[in-house]
Amino acid sequence: MSTGVYRVPPPMNEPVRGYTRGSPERASLERELARQSGEVAEIPCLIGGRRVFTGRTHDLVMPHNHSHLLARVHLAGPAEIAAAIQAAEDARAEWAALPLEQRTAVFLKAAELLAGPWRDRVNAATMLGQSKTVHQAEIDSACELIDFWRFNAMFAFQIAADQPPVSPTGVWNRVDHRPLDGFVFAVTPFNFTSIAGNLPTAPAFLGNTCVWKPATTSAHACWVLAQLLEAAGLPPGVVNLVNGAGAEVGDQVVADPRLAGVHFTGSTPVFQHLWRTIGQGIAGYRQYPRLVGETGGKDFILAHPSADATAVSVAILRGAFEYQGQKCSAASRMYLPRSLWPAIREQLVAGVEGMKQGDVADFTNFLGAVIDQRAFKKHQGYLEHGNRGAECVAGGTADGSRGWFVRPTVFRVDDPRDRLMQEEIFGPIATVWVYDDARWDDALREVDQTSPYALTGAVFATDRRAVDQATERLRFAAGNFYVNDKPTGAVVGQQPFGGSRASGTNDKAGSILNLLRWSSARTIKETFVPPTSWRYPFHEEP
Repeated sequence: MSTGVYRVPPPMNEPVRGYTRGSPERASLERELARQSGEVAEIPCLIGGRRVFTGRTHDLVMPHNHSHLLARVHLAGPAEIAAAIQAAEDARAEWAALPLEQRTAVFLKAAELLAGPWRDRVNAATMLGQSKTVHQAEIDSACELIDFWRFNAMFAFQIAADQPPVSPTGVWNRVDHRPLDGFVFAVTPFNFTSIAGNLPTAPAFLGNTCVWKPATTSAHACWVLAQLLEAAGLPPGVVNLVNGAGAEVGDQVVADPRLAGVHFTGSTPVFQHLWRTIGQGIAGYRQYPRLVGETGGKDFILAHPSADATAVSVAILRGAFEYQGQKCSAASRMYLPRSLWPAIREQLVAGVEGMKQGDVADFTNFLGAVIDQRAFKKHQGYLEHGNRGAECVAGGTADGSRGWFVRPTVFRVDDPRDRLMQEEIFGPIATVWVYDDARWDDALREVDQTSPYALTGAVFATDRRAVDQATERLRFAAGNFYVNDKPTGAVVGQQPFGGSRASGTNDKAGSILNLLRWSSARTIKETFVPPTSWRYPFHEEP
């Protein structure tokens, strides 16, 4: 074995490629898009390093062309789920015993593979399976996941180096940063391939093993990630991939007494169901499971009368409509002063009318399709509500004949508590409430009290007093708060991500705070010369 106090390479955020017309990276990605479009992938479960083809399959289609079959996903049943749990348990001792530098090296290699030869493969799978444009796939599938792996390596070493500052003479105090005493259940969403890769691997940095259930609609990209981790040298059983419906997989996994933690990103109701189920069975677990969840959002943009109208308009157009609004951080409710509304409205209408939408393999498109038919029908319901009871400023239509296309839409409502201002839509539908300039205080109150969520939000103002007021009054309304910028696009190592209230446990992915949840510290006190008498000095007779 080697001996040393090691330091990982200082992490740097991965540069975002532009994929401009005629560039080598664009030509390379276009070839990979054509290759993946020309085949139907068979996606197995991955259990203990074995590819398990169950024969019970789900067809995965391209959201922007739902007649195009992209993959067949093999779904896990009770036997496969039980095998995945056992595989995680079987791999746990050996993985935890591996020195930190050896575990970390696996993920640093994975980051380099993703930055290089695997980049096109992961980006193309995300574009085709999740209908992301090239830019959205690049910043998510490639850059953010590379950043997660590089920065988590640094955080893991910082945790290991956190030791008691004082050891009196004759005593050595130290802390053993152990993994949890069981397996971690990672539940990942469809919308961010980077989150799908981070949730099962962040606990693994600290020596944990995982059962990973991705959203079925993102199974194509997740299977590519699983193969990437194999290529990076991740031992069998450390991360076990099981495809299937959430309740079918989740209920069986959380019933196992060896469950040590849940790393979750998804809807608020599902996370609350998991929490409730675990709470009801709490006496049956070997330890109290750690629950880490990032859930819903109803994210706001608040503009002060001193704001720049163009900056606000661009923030709404990008923040609300990039990736079809299918981001938990997407701008969804806007509070705009009456004096700026005419200029902002004009720019929003022009922007929406200029946004091309269609096949993401056409790099001129700004939007693709929403993820599936269920989401499409949900958005249709909100469009019907808005067209019936609000003013449709732009958009307002949907067409599911070829793909699940919902036009970017702006509604204006008179009631700041309309359901369009309160409920998470998770689609390209933004709603505006116009307030009188003198009602700035009322606008602050509405932002804070209207929605149960508290994930992201932004204030636009050039008046520093207004910025200070919003920063203080909205302190608990958003876990990621932006000043004169859109409320999306958090960068690992720069803006740790997460919110509270109904938006989650705020354990801040992309920071040391998240990794700390996957460590169970043990304090060790060693006394070199133990006492030989039970008496203390004050017991001596005069």
